[in-house]
Amino acid sequence: MSDDESTRPPAPTVRRVRAQDGPQWARLYAAYRAFYEMPEQPDVVATAWGWVLGEQHGMTGLVATAPDGTTLLGLANLRTFARPTTGTQGLYLDDLFTDPSARRSGAGGALLEAAAALAAQRGASVVRWITATGNATARAVYDKHATATPWVTYDMAPRA
Repeated sequence: MSDDESTRPPAPTVRRVRAQDGPQWARLYAAYRAFYEMPEQPDVVATAWGWVLGEQHGMTGLVATAPDGTTLLGLANLRTFARPTTGTQGLYLDDLFTDPSARRSGAGGALLEAAAALAAQRGASVVRWITATGNATARAVYDKHATATPWVTYDMAPRA
Protein backbone atom coordinates (compact mmCIF):
# COMPACT_ATOMS: atom_id res chain seq x y z
CA MET A 1 0.00 0.00 0.00
CA SER A 2 1.39 3.42 -0.91
CA ASP A 3 1.56 6.29 1.58
CA ASP A 4 -1.19 8.01 -0.42
CA GLU A 5 -3.49 4.99 -0.07
CA SER A 6 -2.89 4.67 3.67
CA THR A 7 -3.89 8.30 4.33
CA ARG A 8 -6.91 8.33 2.02
CA PRO A 9 -10.21 8.39 3.94
CA PRO A 10 -12.49 5.37 3.50
CA ALA A 11 -14.77 5.49 0.47
CA PRO A 12 -18.40 6.44 1.05
CA THR A 13 -20.95 3.65 1.26
CA VAL A 14 -24.16 3.82 -0.77
CA ARG A 15 -27.45 2.42 0.44
CA ARG A 16 -31.18 3.00 0.07
CA VAL A 17 -32.79 5.75 2.12
CA ARG A 18 -34.21 4.91 5.54
CA ALA A 19 -36.87 6.72 7.56
CA GLN A 20 -34.28 8.06 10.00
CA ASP A 21 -32.47 9.79 7.08
CA GLY A 22 -35.34 12.25 6.69
CA PRO A 23 -33.83 15.37 8.34
CA GLN A 24 -30.40 14.98 6.70
CA TRP A 25 -31.93 14.09 3.34
CA ALA A 26 -34.18 17.17 3.53
CA ARG A 27 -31.16 19.38 4.27
CA LEU A 28 -29.28 17.95 1.28
CA TYR A 29 -32.30 18.20 -1.02
CA ALA A 30 -32.96 21.81 0.02
CA ALA A 31 -29.28 22.57 -0.75
CA TYR A 32 -29.65 20.88 -4.14
CA ARG A 33 -32.68 23.05 -4.90
CA ALA A 34 -30.82 26.18 -3.74
CA PHE A 35 -27.87 25.30 -6.01
CA TYR A 36 -30.25 25.36 -8.98
CA GLU A 37 -31.78 28.61 -7.71
CA MET A 38 -35.16 27.07 -6.96
CA PRO A 39 -37.24 28.78 -4.27
CA GLU A 40 -37.11 27.53 -0.71
CA GLN A 41 -40.21 25.33 -0.49
CA PRO A 42 -40.26 22.97 2.52
CA ASP A 43 -43.56 21.47 1.30
CA VAL A 44 -41.94 20.42 -2.00
CA VAL A 45 -38.99 18.90 -0.13
CA ALA A 46 -41.42 17.01 2.14
CA THR A 47 -43.42 15.76 -0.86
CA ALA A 48 -40.27 14.53 -2.62
CA TRP A 49 -39.11 12.81 0.58
CA GLY A 50 -42.44 10.99 0.84
CA TRP A 51 -42.15 9.78 -2.74
CA VAL A 52 -38.56 8.61 -2.28
CA LEU A 53 -39.07 6.95 1.09
CA GLY A 54 -42.31 5.27 0.03
CA GLU A 55 -40.94 4.37 -3.41
CA GLN A 56 -43.95 6.08 -4.97
CA HIS A 57 -44.06 6.99 -8.67
CA GLY A 58 -41.32 4.42 -9.34
CA MET A 59 -38.89 6.43 -7.20
CA THR A 60 -35.87 4.96 -5.43
CA GLY A 61 -33.69 7.02 -3.11
CA LEU A 62 -30.02 6.30 -2.60
CA VAL A 63 -27.69 8.01 -0.16
CA ALA A 64 -23.92 8.06 0.19
CA THR A 65 -22.83 7.82 3.81
CA ALA A 66 -19.66 8.54 5.70
CA PRO A 67 -17.88 5.58 7.32
CA ASP A 68 -20.08 5.98 10.42
CA GLY A 69 -23.02 4.80 8.28
CA THR A 70 -25.32 7.57 9.48
CA THR A 71 -23.89 10.86 8.21
CA LEU A 72 -25.26 11.53 4.73
CA LEU A 73 -22.78 12.90 2.20
CA GLY A 74 -25.00 12.90 -0.86
CA LEU A 75 -28.22 11.70 -2.42
CA ALA A 76 -29.52 10.31 -5.69
CA ASN A 77 -33.20 10.07 -6.61
CA LEU A 78 -34.04 7.69 -9.43
CA ARG A 79 -37.22 6.51 -11.11
CA THR A 80 -38.12 3.93 -13.70
CA PHE A 81 -39.23 5.06 -17.15
CA ALA A 82 -40.43 3.21 -20.24
CA ARG A 83 -38.35 3.36 -23.43
CA PRO A 84 -40.81 2.58 -26.25
CA THR A 85 -38.16 2.87 -28.99
CA THR A 86 -36.15 0.03 -27.46
CA GLY A 87 -38.92 -1.89 -25.72
CA THR A 88 -37.00 -1.59 -22.47
CA GLN A 89 -37.07 0.32 -19.23
CA GLY A 90 -34.47 2.77 -17.99
CA LEU A 91 -33.65 4.49 -14.75
CA TYR A 92 -33.88 8.26 -14.76
CA LEU A 93 -31.63 10.07 -12.31
CA ASP A 94 -33.79 13.02 -11.32
CA ASP A 95 -31.47 14.44 -8.69
CA LEU A 96 -27.88 13.92 -7.61
CA PHE A 97 -26.27 16.10 -4.98
CA THR A 98 -23.18 15.88 -2.80
CA ASP A 99 -22.78 18.08 0.25
CA PRO A 100 -20.15 20.71 -0.60
CA SER A 101 -18.09 19.60 2.40
CA ALA A 102 -18.01 16.06 0.95
CA ARG A 103 -16.99 17.00 -2.59
CA ARG A 104 -13.99 15.02 -3.84
CA SER A 105 -14.78 12.28 -1.32
CA GLY A 106 -15.97 9.93 -4.04
CA ALA A 107 -19.61 10.23 -2.95
CA GLY A 108 -20.88 11.42 -6.35
CA GLY A 109 -19.09 8.67 -8.25
CA ALA A 110 -20.23 6.08 -5.71
CA LEU A 111 -23.85 7.19 -6.18
CA LEU A 112 -23.50 6.94 -9.96
CA GLU A 113 -21.99 3.47 -9.74
CA ALA A 114 -24.77 2.38 -7.37
CA ALA A 115 -27.32 3.72 -9.88
CA ALA A 116 -25.66 1.66 -12.62
CA ALA A 117 -25.74 -1.44 -10.41
CA LEU A 118 -29.41 -0.85 -9.58
CA ALA A 119 -30.17 -0.52 -13.30
CA ALA A 120 -28.40 -3.82 -14.01
CA GLN A 121 -30.24 -5.52 -11.14
CA ARG A 122 -33.58 -4.34 -12.56
CA GLY A 123 -32.73 -5.20 -16.16
CA ALA A 124 -32.82 -1.54 -17.22
CA SER A 125 -31.12 -0.59 -20.47
CA VAL A 126 -29.78 2.82 -19.39
CA VAL A 127 -29.36 5.31 -16.57
CA ARG A 128 -30.17 8.76 -17.94
CA TRP A 129 -30.03 12.27 -16.51
CA ILE A 130 -29.66 15.91 -17.42
CA THR A 131 -27.54 18.66 -15.91
CA ALA A 132 -26.92 22.32 -16.52
CA THR A 133 -24.32 22.93 -19.23
CA GLY A 134 -22.41 25.25 -16.90
CA ASN A 135 -22.20 22.75 -14.04
CA ALA A 136 -18.53 21.98 -14.71
CA THR A 137 -17.86 20.39 -11.31
CA ALA A 138 -20.62 17.80 -11.72
CA ARG A 139 -19.89 17.27 -15.39
CA ALA A 140 -16.27 16.37 -14.58
CA VAL A 141 -17.61 13.53 -12.39
CA TYR A 142 -20.28 12.52 -14.89
CA ASP A 143 -17.76 12.33 -17.73
CA LYS A 144 -15.85 9.66 -15.76
CA HIS A 145 -18.94 7.44 -15.48
CA ALA A 146 -21.11 8.10 -18.54
CA THR A 147 -21.22 9.54 -22.04
CA ALA A 148 -22.78 12.93 -22.75
CA THR A 149 -25.42 12.78 -25.47
CA PRO A 150 -26.17 15.28 -28.25
CA TRP A 151 -29.83 15.61 -27.22
CA VAL A 152 -31.31 18.97 -26.24
CA THR A 153 -33.99 19.06 -23.53
CA TYR A 154 -37.18 21.14 -23.82
CA ASP A 155 -39.87 21.95 -21.25
CA MET A 156 -43.41 22.90 -22.24
CA ALA A 157 -45.97 24.28 -19.82
CA PRO A 158 -49.32 22.49 -19.71
CA ARG A 159 -52.13 24.50 -21.29
CA ALA A 160 -55.80 23.89 -21.72
